[in-house]
Formats: sequence, structure tokens, C-alpha cells
Amino acid sequence: MSVLARLAATIEARKGADPASSHTAKLLSKGPEKCAEKFGEEAVEAIIEAVKGDREKLTSEAADAFYHLLVMLAARDVTLADVEAELERREGTSGIAEKASRGA
Repeated sequence: MSVLARLAATIEARKGADPASSHTAKLLSKGPEKCAEKFGEEAVEAIIEAVKGDREKLTSEAADAFYHLLVMLAARDVTLADVEAELERREGTSGIAEKASRGA
């Protein structure tokens, strides 16, 4: 099991936990909108470090962004397996062709 799969499983297990005892449960208790906002903040921090070129800080911020992405997904009952299945569906398809198929 990958570290992301283990993290996703831990987040799922925290859904019913006491928000006073779990940071993840506290985030989830605030609702999907707050989880999405927090993911956005972490993504912006990763972008800033990417622009600055600090590899170590980018790595740390990327880890934070992954965690908050998984929390946001869990808040809407989207699993890591759902996202992996979508990536597998797209695998081998040109990015240009895939984007055109979505009308984007």
C-alpha cells in the first residue's frame, strides 16, 4: 500500500473522530467548503515555493497540499481509488486529446 493510500485510509478513519482529538476530524467537521479553502491555501503555498525555487520548501508544501487534497476529497466522499481510476482511464491518452474530449 502506498503512502498516499495509507494517508487516505487514515483520513477516512478520522471522519467519525472527535474534532478535539484529531486535526483531520476538526477540518472535516467544518464542512467541504472549508476543506476546499484549506486545500487552496496549501496549493498556493506550494506554487509560491515552486516559483522561488526552494526544493526543500516545495517538497514540504507539496506534502501539505496532498494531505489537504485528500481531506477535501474525503469531505465529498471521493476516494483516492476514484481519482486513481480516473487517471488510469486517461492513461495513454494524449493530454490534448483528453482535454478536447471534456470540451475544455
